[in-house]
Amino acid sequence: MTPRSSTLDRVLVLEMVRVTENAAIAASRLIGRGNEKAADAAAVEAMRDALNNLDFDGTVVIGEGERDEAPMLFIGEKVGRGHRDSGVGSGPKIDIALDPLEGTTITAKAGPNALAVLAIAEEGGLLNAPDVYMEKIAIGPGYPEGTIDLARSASDNVRSVAAAKGVEAQDLIVCVLDRPRHEALIAELRGLGCGIQLIPDGDVAGVIATADPDTGIDIYMGSGGAPEGVLAAAALRCVGGQLQGRLLFRNDDERGRALRWGITDLDRIYSLEDMAKGDVIFAATGVTDGSMLRGVKRKRGGLITTESIVMRSSSGTVRRVSGEHRNHRYA
Repeated sequence: MTPRSSTLDRVLVLEMVRVTENAAIAASRLIGRGNEKAADAAAVEAMRDALNNLDFDGTVVIGEGERDEAPMLFIGEKVGRGHRDSGVGSGPKIDIALDPLEGTTITAKAGPNALAVLAIAEEGGLLNAPDVYMEKIAIGPGYPEGTIDLARSASDNVRSVAAAKGVEAQDLIVCVLDRPRHEALIAELRGLGCGIQLIPDGDVAGVIATADPDTGIDIYMGSGGAPEGVLAAAALRCVGGQLQGRLLFRNDDERGRALRWGITDLDRIYSLEDMAKGDVIFAATGVTDGSMLRGVKRKRGGLITTESIVMRSSSGTVRRVSGEHRNHRYA
């Protein structure tokens, strides 16, 4: 077990939940309204406001994009009272990975599994990944190290997981994002007889689902955003499991972006601890109902209810937090 960190001891776990609750409540006003940008903007503003009221010197390492692409919560932005009040940075220094609205399209269409997501670690604890695609494979806890390997084919990985679980390949369920780019992967998995759960968006929730036996999902496979890969790694760091990722580049501009972040081995396969190491706290609040969390509910008398999950790697604890909010500023 990772020793408890004095840096994160000063940041209450519940405060991370308050941050994701703010973002989820703000985004929930736009569920089913068909406006992805407005929903995302509302979540971003609310999350930034909450972070800037916390006593730390935080740096966004996974955020809404590079500074020239995102007006708020851009990569490299400083947040928290520790930085703002001193002008030079005081208080514990932490890295922050965030997605104020994981599932903008889901929210706009009132689909399942939209989340507000946040992870924090000691400075240097989270991979500063460029905003490109990442090929990913993940399984939950209880398997021998090396059960999965991105250097192997999808079929070989499925057979490896099946052998480790003591079942046949056709007894496994694989979660895959429903995208045209995954047609060959889906055909390969179906050729093995695997069950496939296709999800429209939300690959952070898809990866985390491998660690929850109640979902029935054994493996997550396919490509999605690299920032989401780091967030998913932070969650699995807390609850156990294996995850590997490899950055995918579509053009010279994306390769150049990786080089600007100091990434020189463009073919490297990253392990879970390459993406999230040390003491890590992960928090998520449901925006819409999903397999992991219930979404925000607005009830009579101005009552708003939320459901969140918060995890910490040093203690191995997982807490579910049900919130009731009255007179919330983002109601």
